[in-house]
Amino acid sequence: MFSRRGTLTLACLATAMLMLDIAVVNAALPRIARDLHSGLAGVQWVVDAYTVALATVVLSAGSLADRFGRRRVFAAGTSLFTAASLGCALATTIAALDAARAVQGLGAAMMFATSLAIVVDAFPDELGRAKAFAAYGATIGASFAIGPLAGGALTSWVGWRAVFSVNLPVGVATVLGSARWVRESRNPAARRIDLPGQATLSGGMFLLVLALMRGNAQGWASWRSIAELTAAAVLLAAFVVVQGRVAEPMLPLELFRRRDFTAAQIAAFAISASFFALYLYLTLYLQITLRLSPVEAGLVFLPGTALVFAVSAASARLGRRIPAPTLVVAGLSLVAGGLGLMTVAGAHSRWWALLPGELVVCFGTGLFNPALGAVAMGSAPPERSGLAAGVNDAFRQGGIAVGVAAFGTLVPAAGAVRAVDPAAYVTGLHHALTVGAGLALLGAVLSAVLLRARAAAGRHAADALAELG
Repeated sequence: MFSRRGTLTLACLATAMLMLDIAVVNAALPRIARDLHSGLAGVQWVVDAYTVALATVVLSAGSLADRFGRRRVFAAGTSLFTAASLGCALATTIAALDAARAVQGLGAAMMFATSLAIVVDAFPDELGRAKAFAAYGATIGASFAIGPLAGGALTSWVGWRAVFSVNLPVGVATVLGSARWVRESRNPAARRIDLPGQATLSGGMFLLVLALMRGNAQGWASWRSIAELTAAAVLLAAFVVVQGRVAEPMLPLELFRRRDFTAAQIAAFAISASFFALYLYLTLYLQITLRLSPVEAGLVFLPGTALVFAVSAASARLGRRIPAPTLVVAGLSLVAGGLGLMTVAGAHSRWWALLPGELVVCFGTGLFNPALGAVAMGSAPPERSGLAAGVNDAFRQGGIAVGVAAFGTLVPAAGAVRAVDPAAYVTGLHHALTVGAGLALLGAVLSAVLLRARAAAGRHAADALAELG
């Protein structure tokens, strides 16, 4: 029996599980590194095996959803994600855990590619969709914000394996609920799977992340680093060429002719490669440098959680008075400012040194997430909603993957997982925060330029129609 409320609840529940699985894991990484005898690279792959798989497969998953049914792909992805969560909970080596996380990412790609699409199908009216986007955006922001606390509590009181096993009952409930409440929808003109595009994108992203992670250890001028970076550049360039030549590309380049579509992808990448990627290193700072327990480190982010909830919940009313593009730009600008404020934290600071920056960042995130959903899904026709959702999620998760790997080049590996040289780690963290702030600000500027141009074009078109009328 189809239910709008049930569809929205399941989409938010699945999204919360996916976002929590990124943030919750961050809180457990120091314990994982200790128990599985891993260095920084191993724990980076715990995050990036998931996000790389998700980012590179989500476009194909969107095509699958448009062709075979969004509800069907949503349920299949949730089942795969749940099974892989069990594999993570049972892993006894860092390699086994990273492999299970990659499988989790494949299931997550199928869920991400369909969650917004089934919401769009369930809420065709503008007002209802705005409220649904507000709830969806609040889920994303709050899940990522509350993740460290939930992960810290589970890690401290039960063990790090619990951060994965907690997905099992939620996943089973979501699969059962989707069969009852979600309406099937598809695109009759859906594209085939673009195998050359999938191969070049996956290979290019993997090699880029691998090169960034290993660059410090093997030397940036070494033949291995040069070969990995060169191969990554060639494969990613080949992906763009393939997309312009195949009959049914996984990422149709003509979509980027729309400035609002391009702006949505830039904004998604900017916030993910800055704030969301830096969560890992902020968590390591709290636990390794300041020697907080996992649950204490999670409590540090609790004030921001409340702010994300409040601001995201208010965004539906704000959206009726303030255009979504304005909220996207304002949110990114606040994220940039908040990351800059976090650089006041030092090697011997108290936890509250991060609080001003955290509140500014979380306020911006609360504005940003619902507004970005509106811009992203409004920049493509309804019959391509699965593709639009997949592209936006690819840029989100790709941003996290690249950001986690890139920021790892700025912090000393030894100080990240063990308290070897706190001052050196904090210096590296300050560099990472500064770069992250610059990236978020650049994203805000580019989004503002593109969205302003789009708005101006829309006004000109409206004026021309009025004159013709």
